[in-house]
Amino acid sequence: MSFISRLKDRWKVEKVSQVWIILLVFALTGFSVMYLKRWFKGFDFADYWWFDLVYYILILPVYNVLLLFYGAIFGQGKYFLNFEKRFFKRLAGWFGNSQQS
Repeated sequence: MSFISRLKDRWKVEKVSQVWIILLVFALTGFSVMYLKRWFKGFDFADYWWFDLVYYILILPVYNVLLLFYGAIFGQGKYFLNFEKRFFKRLAGWFGNSQQS
């Protein structure tokens, strides 16, 4: 079984072409986030220590919005919406478990 076929089964998609589209969406999202940081680094305030802190706090919602945006453009909006729901459910569970001590 090929790597792409295993991803198809794991991600529960119907076609191999969907796997390639999903991989493309992840790649475009990553490159976009990288480009945004590079663009912001051109400003004078980007040399301060707090810039990196603010960037890493804000990058999570920006990344997720871009992921949904690219997913919708390439016809995989439903997959990425479900992906986001699972992600935030895990994230909420992670933070919720730390408060039960």
